Amino acid sequence: MPQGPMRGLGPRGFLTDEEKKNLPKVDKALIKRILAYLKPYRLQFVFVFAAILLSAVVGLLPSIITGKIVDEALINRDMKLLIRLLFAAFATLAVSQIIGVLETYINAWISQKIIFDMKNQMYRHLLYMPHSFFTTEKQGDIVTRMDTDISGVSTIISGTLSNVVSNAATVITTLVALFTMSWQLAIVGIIIIPLLILPTKRVGKNQWKIRSDSQAKNDEMNQHISESLSVSGSMLVKLFTREEKEYGKFKKVNSELTALNLKEQRSGSWFRVVLGMFTQVGPLLIYFAGGYLIISRTDATLTVGTITAMVALINRLYFPIQSLLNVHVEFTRSLALFTRIFEYFDMKNPITSPPDGARPDVACQDIVYDHVAFSYDPEVKILKDVNFTVPGGQMYAIVGPSGSGKSTVVNLIPRLYDVDSGAVRIGKTDVRDFDLSYLRENVGVVTQETYLFNGTIRENLLYAKEDATEEELIKACKEANIHDFISRQPDGYETMVGNRGLKLSGGEKQRLSIARVILKDPGILILDEATSALDSISENAIQNALDLLMEGRTSIVIAHRLSTILKADCILVVKDGVIAESGDHESLLAADGIYRELYETQFRQVLDMEGGGPEGTDYWDKVEEENNGF
Repeated sequence: MPQGPMRGLGPRGFLTDEEKKNLPKVDKALIKRILAYLKPYRLQFVFVFAAILLSAVVGLLPSIITGKIVDEALINRDMKLLIRLLFAAFATLAVSQIIGVLETYINAWISQKIIFDMKNQMYRHLLYMPHSFFTTEKQGDIVTRMDTDISGVSTIISGTLSNVVSNAATVITTLVALFTMSWQLAIVGIIIIPLLILPTKRVGKNQWKIRSDSQAKNDEMNQHISESLSVSGSMLVKLFTREEKEYGKFKKVNSELTALNLKEQRSGSWFRVVLGMFTQVGPLLIYFAGGYLIISRTDATLTVGTITAMVALINRLYFPIQSLLNVHVEFTRSLALFTRIFEYFDMKNPITSPPDGARPDVACQDIVYDHVAFSYDPEVKILKDVNFTVPGGQMYAIVGPSGSGKSTVVNLIPRLYDVDSGAVRIGKTDVRDFDLSYLRENVGVVTQETYLFNGTIRENLLYAKEDATEEELIKACKEANIHDFISRQPDGYETMVGNRGLKLSGGEKQRLSIARVILKDPGILILDEATSALDSISENAIQNALDLLMEGRTSIVIAHRLSTILKADCILVVKDGVIAESGDHESLLAADGIYRELYETQFRQVLDMEGGGPEGTDYWDKVEEENNGF
């Protein structure tokens, strides 16, 4: 394939310091693993490589035919032969182009199929990764591996691999043709190659530095734009009247980026001039050497047509050689890309469903925490020795200071995490022995931060039960006190909720989340600050629905409102990784321990206002009126 004069320049022609530092380990296992993705399409690769080789051979013919035009048609003044040769040259060009199109199509088909396979494999792999993976990995990194890295495989297959084969075929076939025509002139023509390579490397390295600086500055500008022009960022700018300040910062970065871009363009322009001059030296040398051999009669077989053909062929040789010199860089980058992808594939999922996982009835079964210990970081224990039992059908409330591990305790039930030691059992069955899908189907969770997909209200509700009828949807929404709101919308249940549900208020999202769990109808219910985003009126209405939902179910509630705490069959106080206290409201207050400290800290203002003790009637009335708590 013809190669442009700037091929191999810039960042693609050189490894960055970071790339040099993190060179992938090349071994047989890595190569074999990469080839496994190419193996299903080996027949198509045979066609591609055959097409490349055929294109390289056919590509020689126009230059060779040009020599015959000069020697046979022009010198002999044979018009018919001239026309035949011109048609032959045109035909070879047409055939070469058709082969190129066919090669490009097959190449694109192969690369897209491999991307299709890898994206499917990666997405499925990520879907089943444990919750801890998504809390530790950056979301941007996950998207990059899933999208940019895998899409980059297309460039490797349709670009790097094909270019290496194409350039190698072009160089080999051209050298064979040159030395067949005249070995003396062939040597003269290739002498110029080092004069092309050395300045290309030198100027290319300079451009790489400029382009790297330009990219860093461009990233800085994009970061500034995304922060200052986002919904939250623009509001902050307005509230603090920093429009001119932000404009000044943007103008400065933009000016620096413009200067770097101009510097890069100036550098590239001068280099193209120098490179263009050097590429003409080779043909001039061939003309000189060929002219000398003809004029001095040193080589009687050499003709003007041969010299003309060799000049055409030598220009076909320079840039593929230059490109092949950067193969190691392209090869290293390709391996690094596959290595990044394989790093994710090699991440093991410790939370899996056991073979023939248990499917016992979970309705009204005890939930037992048997000396449970857990840590996100081996150096820091979150739960040390959690030991309690929630009797079947009862509702337990968990309270405690922020960061004490309340959410961690309940997250062990649906196996978002697994215990380090001890066991969590439902009835007599360890949750690790359950069929994982069955377990999670029977555990309903309402979290403080409600997540909705960017779709309709109906689609978000059906996420809980795909085959739910219209009557079931309406019933669940009525119980969650959200049906009237939905009915008032022009599109009803087809109303779009926006990205992450941004078109809805916090309370509306929370009520939809509760309706979703009502629709799921689980055997075990976990409420993590489930009514925290609701106002007092909505909270009272929804609490009735939750009471109905919890009736007959084993429930654990991370409670932050006093009304919820008072309804609990038992209150568990978590502190320093253990259940520090347990009991009902009155007994815990009488114990004068952690619960009372939390209680009085949370309600101190109301307590002082009323001037009464915790047991005072006025105080309780005020608490119920405010409907607030911890």
